[in-house]
Amino acid sequence: MSFRTSHLILLSLIVGLLLAGCAPTASPSGSTEKATAGEITVYTALEDDQISKYLPLFNQKHPNIKVNIVRDSTGIVTAKLLAEKANPQADVVWGLAATSLLVADKQGMLTPYAPEGVDKIRADFKDSQNPPHWVGIDTWFSAFCVNTKELAAKKVPMPTSWDDLLKPEYKGLIVMPNPNSSGTGYLSVSAILQLKDEAEGWKYLDKLNDNMAVYTHSGSKPCKMAGAGETVIGISFDYRAVQQKADGQPIEAVFPKEGSGWETEANALVKKAKINPAARTFLDWAISADAMKAYAKSYPITAMDTGVAIPTGYPADPLKQLIKNDLVKAAAERERILQEWMKRYDAKSEPKS
Repeated sequence: MSFRTSHLILLSLIVGLLLAGCAPTASPSGSTEKATAGEITVYTALEDDQISKYLPLFNQKHPNIKVNIVRDSTGIVTAKLLAEKANPQADVVWGLAATSLLVADKQGMLTPYAPEGVDKIRADFKDSQNPPHWVGIDTWFSAFCVNTKELAAKKVPMPTSWDDLLKPEYKGLIVMPNPNSSGTGYLSVSAILQLKDEAEGWKYLDKLNDNMAVYTHSGSKPCKMAGAGETVIGISFDYRAVQQKADGQPIEAVFPKEGSGWETEANALVKKAKINPAARTFLDWAISADAMKAYAKSYPITAMDTGVAIPTGYPADPLKQLIKNDLVKAAAERERILQEWMKRYDAKSEPKS
């Protein structure tokens, strides 16, 4: 069984319940009109250096469609999307956490649409309704970015686990994303609460907070800070850790031995009084074979078999690194957990820009 095929077993058990039980009843999507010219606004939480690789592929195929990208961290994009419910500005959501799209869908903010080629997407990577309200593209998961030079200079050992981060020698040497603004932050907090059960999870997070220097608003910033020597350990995500090491920075990508929290990046058509036909064209491309091969160069878990090898720097069997993540619980309890986190730890968050 291949890695990407075996991923079905994990995702289907935990996503299927949410799709069947929490999303609103589907209605026909009506028009499926598309366009080869026009202008669309796309909200995304994809990384800037990923967008710069992916988007030119669309531009080459559809040079007469102008794409206005609005990019930010997962929590910021989600909040912006929800705040604009009465007057949506985005035409498309591209590469946002599936749990965020489920929240938007429950509020009636997504239009059902079956992109061309959706039959090739694994069942566990898309909404079970027909037409689907969202379609996934890949999965990202938590990792530590450790600056090996700073680690040696401070004469502290390499952390290998979540529990290691509580050791007194790491006090003030750790940076982590704020889960209210960062999807990476939330998947890490959710992972701790699931790995340890909630009562023990909050006790762990209290102790982790004692060692924390600052909480950032971006999921990639802790890794960037580690790469620049501004911190020793950045709790971030797989792509950023692996990429910075590949770029020659003094970074060791550490995948905690207890397992990593994870999420699925997904796309959706925003519900508006008048749907822009070019938005459907973009969504068709966003799950095309060319796009999927580009995603697979960043992440080892994609929604479609691509034939692309697992990127260098990942564990030999990345599937084993993923925790048994209950996305049903993560989505349903998101607001409550975020509010509790804010009450306990927000004093260490970096100032909002």
